[in-house]
Amino acid sequence: MIAINRRQILLSGLFLGLFAVAGTSFVAITEFTSRDAIRANERALLLRNLYALLPARELDNDIATDTLRVPADELLGTDAPSRVYRARRAGEPVAAIFSPIAPNGYSGRIHLLVGVYVDGRVAGVRVVRHAETPGLGDAIEIRKSPWIETFTGRSLDDPPLDDWAVKRDGGAFDQLTGATITPRAVIEAVRDTLLYYRRNADMIFADEN
Repeated sequence: MIAINRRQILLSGLFLGLFAVAGTSFVAITEFTSRDAIRANERALLLRNLYALLPARELDNDIATDTLRVPADELLGTDAPSRVYRARRAGEPVAAIFSPIAPNGYSGRIHLLVGVYVDGRVAGVRVVRHAETPGLGDAIEIRKSPWIETFTGRSLDDPPLDDWAVKRDGGAFDQLTGATITPRAVIEAVRDTLLYYRRNADMIFADEN
């Protein structure tokens, strides 16, 4: 009886070991075979977001790979290095797309993409991640409201720097119906990105990646 029990234990252990090896192998193979597809999907999503701000006809370089890592900066709302995507045409700078964070949204951090033309005008703004209130603060999303497009073509001179605020605060920008904190945070983040660009334009378009 003892010998049979030992045999059963050994067989059970063997089967469990084989099952573990097979499962691990399956996961590894699946990850390996899907890695290229995942990367392709991530690149397609990135390009879709970038070209939403800057039409492909305005550049001729690979904006997804012509990038620069910049240190954490208070103006960008970042506490770690972030990536800047650089658009060029015939070798000349066209625009830079930043990934700033508005740290003071109503429900936390609001992650943005902000495109800035070489002359300091806003090429476009998109919200890529947030936790704002559905039906109120989430109107910062382009699929929910055209509000985010109000920044396109603006600069630190249009409106003047002191007017980069919601109208309730004496500024030039509309707030959202039922929500002021969220648009206030986005406006400040876009303004600060323009300030960052003004101070660092030469560095942004340096040749080193």
